[in-house]
Formats: sequence, structure tokens, C-alpha cells
Amino acid sequence: MAKEKVTKKIVRKVVSKAKKAPIGAVKCNDRLCPKHGREKIRTRGRTFEGNVIRKHHGRVTIEFERMIKVPKYERYEKRKTKLHARLTDCMAEKVKIGDLIQIAETRPISKMIHFIVVGVKDQEASI
Repeated sequence: MAKEKVTKKIVRKVVSKAKKAPIGAVKCNDRLCPKHGREKIRTRGRTFEGNVIRKHHGRVTIEFERMIKVPKYERYEKRKTKLHARLTDCMAEKVKIGDLIQIAETRPISKMIHFIVVGVKDQEASI
């Protein structure tokens, strides 16, 4: 007579303790969102404000002008700077081409992206 092995299966019930979002709240599934994400990417360093000139999926390009002093001619000249910033899922509907937005420096996210969109500024307030 052969011995039979008796194995017991332990079944565990997983209970989710996640809180439900309030009605009307924006659901953000972006892991790198500075407000809602799992990793809550931290900002550091410099912040800039500029106008959105291009909008891609998950990325925007902003442009702003700065004044540079030319010592030889004792004058100032305008120069434009373009920066790429990560656009999170919860901000994607708010940001449009031509809007004035604020971006903040963060760790390198990709080859080009070292900034993240923090907020949208009022266009009328800046004029």
C-alpha cells in the first residue's frame, strides 16, 4: 500500500483598504504625479513660467524670454529658452497651447525631461 501525501491549500482573502475618492475628484493614475502619484516625484531647484508652444502625450514644451547683458555694447538683449516638462494625467485637460504654466525642476525623468508641470497660471493676471 502506497502512502498518499495530503496537502492543504490555504486560501486567503485579500481585503482592499483603499479609500474611495470623493465624487467629482480627478482620478490620476500617473505614478510620477507630484500630487497624486505613488512615487510622488519631488521638486527641487529652479522654477520657471512660460507659454506652452507644443503639447504631446505626457510632455509639453514651453518657451520664455530672458534678458542677457552684453558688456561690450552695454546693452541688454532678449533670448528665448525652450524647456520640456512632464505633463501628468490630471493636468492634461487643463493645459492648452498658448497657456502660461509653471514648471519645477526634478530628477531626470528621461533624456530630455528634467522638469514637471506644477500648475497653470492665469493669462490675464500676467498681462
